Amino acid sequence: MQERIQALQHKNFLRTATLLVTMLALVLFVGFLFMGWRGILWAAILGGGGILLSYNVPTQYIMRFYRAQAVPAYQLVDIQHIVQQFSTQAGLSVIPRLYYIPSHQVNAFATGSKNDPAIALTYGLLRTLNLKEISGVLAHELSHIINNDIRLQQVAMLMNRLTRMFSLVGQLLLIFNFSSIIMGQTTISWLAVMILIMAPYLANLLQMALSRTREFDADLLAAKMTGDPNALADALQRLHSINQRRMNRFQRQIPVWLSTHPNLDDRIQRLRNLAPKFRGDGPTFWV
Repeated sequence: MQERIQALQHKNFLRTATLLVTMLALVLFVGFLFMGWRGILWAAILGGGGILLSYNVPTQYIMRFYRAQAVPAYQLVDIQHIVQQFSTQAGLSVIPRLYYIPSHQVNAFATGSKNDPAIALTYGLLRTLNLKEISGVLAHELSHIINNDIRLQQVAMLMNRLTRMFSLVGQLLLIFNFSSIIMGQTTISWLAVMILIMAPYLANLLQMALSRTREFDADLLAAKMTGDPNALADALQRLHSINQRRMNRFQRQIPVWLSTHPNLDDRIQRLRNLAPKFRGDGPTFWV
């Protein structure tokens, strides 16, 4: 089973690398279309500066944006114990700080780096899931921290924004020079024009594909961490049932490639397929 998980993780790693390289190539190419070699230089400067700035945002400010409240050590003791045990098991030097969001949405998310990690849980999630299911969710969110997925998503979002910026400015320049183009005083490549127009949409699709890949990888590590893939699968099953009741018909018909998360049925099925292969020797604190 370890070999099976490693093979899936290796596949996700290759897919992640391919998507990131493709996004980088896209932003550099659009920068080149816009300003030539100077565009590539500016993309590198702006991208590097943006990455450095994003690394310096403390998690407490991010949590403040979501109106999340830090959970004291004497509250949610069982859940805090789970976070500590998983963190120790994963070799994290800093235990993620737990935050509470007074929202009825059934949701959880992780933010920060290995040196400044945090996990937020909503009131809706705490009220809806049992401790076993919450443990699966916590393992999934911890996996994002362990895999540096937050940083990867920040880099992807930055490349997406740079692509949009170069594309927008390039299209504005085309509009300003429209009369010269019509009169034949300026020659342009219509293929380059089409790329400038389509680049932001392609960057969006690549970023969403990257997000889906990292979700699958976090599911795999969560199954390995808990020793029970059904812990997360049960949580996703309950979340799926809630979403089906709340979503309208149009929302149910949105294709997966336009979503940041994989199809819940696919995620649940993958975890269920792994479950019989586990010996059940993972943590048992929810029993």
